[in-house]
Amino acid sequence: MAAPTSRSLFILLALLLLISFSEVAQVYGGSNLRPSDCKPKCNYRCSATSHKKPCMFFCQKCCAKCLCVPSGTYGNKQSCPCYNNWKTQEGGPKCP
Repeated sequence: MAAPTSRSLFILLALLLLISFSEVAQVYGGSNLRPSDCKPKCNYRCSATSHKKPCMFFCQKCCAKCLCVPSGTYGNKQSCPCYNNWKTQEGGPKCP
């Protein structure tokens, strides 16, 4: 009789750990977008620049990889660590 109880407890603890880790990953990863959300988010992100084509190209590339686009038309990159930390070969920011 004790074996099913300890097994049930183990399964319950495993599920709780899984839920906890998935919430931590979501908070730190910023991955709350679907790929289909990238274009509208990047349209807004690039709306204030005079270089729309390259901005859209790199924003969509970054969004596809990171599934996150910072809010606003400039700055706020700390809200998307993946987006913020992706650099060019020269060490500059890859994502607008």
